[in-house]
Amino acid sequence: MPELPDVVVYCEAVEARVRGQPLAGARVVNPFVLRTVEPPLADLVGKHVQGVRRLGKRIVLDFEDDLHLVIHLMIAGRLRWLTKDRKPPGRITLALFDFPGGTLALTEAGTKRRASLHVVQGHEALSAHDTSALDAAEADEATFAARMRVENHTLKRALTDPHILSGIGNAYSDEILHRARLSPLAHTAKLDDAQMARLHLATREVLHEWTDRLRSEAGDGFPEKVTAFRREMAVHGKFREPCPLCGTAVQRIVYAENECNYCPGCQTGGVILADRALSRLLHKSFPRKA
Repeated sequence: MPELPDVVVYCEAVEARVRGQPLAGARVVNPFVLRTVEPPLADLVGKHVQGVRRLGKRIVLDFEDDLHLVIHLMIAGRLRWLTKDRKPPGRITLALFDFPGGTLALTEAGTKRRASLHVVQGHEALSAHDTSALDAAEADEATFAARMRVENHTLKRALTDPHILSGIGNAYSDEILHRARLSPLAHTAKLDDAQMARLHLATREVLHEWTDRLRSEAGDGFPEKVTAFRREMAVHGKFREPCPLCGTAVQRIVYAENECNYCPGCQTGGVILADRALSRLLHKSFPRKA
């Protein structure tokens, strides 16, 4: 799923191409993607884009007359910018938005259709898409700590909860926890002030560093390689590979459709955390130490 760094760079790239431009046409290729009927999508046609911004993991195009197009990419949704000579990709295209300089395409790989479009009018309607989560990339230490301690959750859950922090998902939560040298299963209520400060700093550093990296990677072009798995990451997607800091093999916990990656040497004092599926299979043979 595109997370805060990816969404920020998407917003910047889209805004550079459509701000001040009128929407010349809108085509919904797969009707399921449009989740609202009032106001109709057609009301945006002819209206000028006044800005593009991030709302959590959502991308919002602001139009004249207080109209807004809210794009939620979910897991496999992506944006593409098509110049006049480029055809939209076949089966994965969900919607197309034509502007004078090109076409913004919303695509989604796979068979599960989760990406969505909403057309809303007015601040109140737009606020329904705002979870009021804290912007962790900009929050000061005291505000961050207070929000994280409102409820007692594991750090992995707290970092990725869209009602607690804004824009962090599976990939960057792994990187943040590795940078902070904290276990993903540690609980927010048990963190002392020093650990919380370390977590706050790691969160800001990882989000800003990756935003800068992705911005530099895209340059003046449109971001094309938006993926949760990058070779430069320390632990996310690196199961059984050596930790870049201590050399210990990276471990993982698999749950539902996600997985949590961590380094036992840096984060858990050498303890391998129980993976529900694997530990059930191996029983007493399940390793406890890295």
